[in-house]
Amino acid sequence: MKIAILSSFYPLRGGISQFNASLLAGLGKLHDVKAFSFKRQYPEILFPGKTQYVTPDDEAVPVEAEALLDTANPLSYARTARAIRAWEPDLLVMKYWMSWFAPSLGWVERHVGPRCKVVPVLDNVIPHEPHWFDKPLTKWFLAGCDGYITMSQSVTDDLLSLKPDARYVLLPHPLYSHFGEKLPREEAARALGIDPTLKTLLFFGLIRDYKGLDILLEAFRDLPEDYQLVVAGEPYGSFDKYRAIIDSLPGKDRVHVFPDYVKDSEVKRYFSAADVTVLPYRSATQSGISSISYHFEVPMIVTDVGGLKGTIGDRGTGIVAPVATPEAIRKEILRYFADPVLRNGCIDAIRREKERLSWDRFAAGLTAFAEQL
Repeated sequence: MKIAILSSFYPLRGGISQFNASLLAGLGKLHDVKAFSFKRQYPEILFPGKTQYVTPDDEAVPVEAEALLDTANPLSYARTARAIRAWEPDLLVMKYWMSWFAPSLGWVERHVGPRCKVVPVLDNVIPHEPHWFDKPLTKWFLAGCDGYITMSQSVTDDLLSLKPDARYVLLPHPLYSHFGEKLPREEAARALGIDPTLKTLLFFGLIRDYKGLDILLEAFRDLPEDYQLVVAGEPYGSFDKYRAIIDSLPGKDRVHVFPDYVKDSEVKRYFSAADVTVLPYRSATQSGISSISYHFEVPMIVTDVGGLKGTIGDRGTGIVAPVATPEAIRKEILRYFADPVLRNGCIDAIRREKERLSWDRFAAGLTAFAEQL
């Protein structure tokens, strides 16, 4: 099968690009695959981070992709569709995660030729930070597809709410495995400049309001002195409100903040030093952070939102706080560290999940579904 993938690829950076690189490699083992990427994802004025692109110290692995699509330039839509159509793929795979991409991806998918099936991998159907225009734009995008890949029951439910007759398959998010092997705890802690003897909580990834870092900071306020918190990730927007909370904490010297994009070669330091990853999200579908945590065999404490309970709590790879409040998060943190049987059970469950959540399995499930359309 000839498969075109249209989404974010190197030199664009971040979790979407990392997912696509792994998917490209998985599909490429069995099929003829070509990557088409964005020339520009967002105008700089709309991008809340520091940069959309890899920097010389990111150490990201280059991926060969034809960069054509500019979401803000409709003239590029036709160029992109022509290039994909000229390659004559049997299948077009896209990543969809917010309605900003609906006009460009929706136009392209309608002009790649009648023999090409279109199947998006849906990170989100309804964004974490919704706007009034999300549903109409997303409905229009969905109407141009032949089938859909979801990665959690939450996203599946959102898909069916907008398109009840959708043909879909739910394939769990595979594990990110390109970050290297786990380091000895003391070595990782020394590299970060933190105390390896303290119980270490990790908040990792882009810092956005819906991810609830402020909830975790307030939960940390009343934890005993043998706890420390590591916050690693680039803020999307101002960090001032989080800094104000940190400065008010009695244990502020035990909160270690690394407010920059974490390059691939450094990811292992944070997860190797951590006892548990905390995802205090106010809303969620699935989480790419959980896939990294799985890779390093670090259990998780999550909130009961979106697909987190089903993909983590029900699988036994972590524990679930019933609500996204400081009190609920603090209670589950204390329960986790008080029960070594619980901790070891989570690690054993993660090891079982690692066997199940491979990229080869995801790629095989995607193509088998596409062949049935």
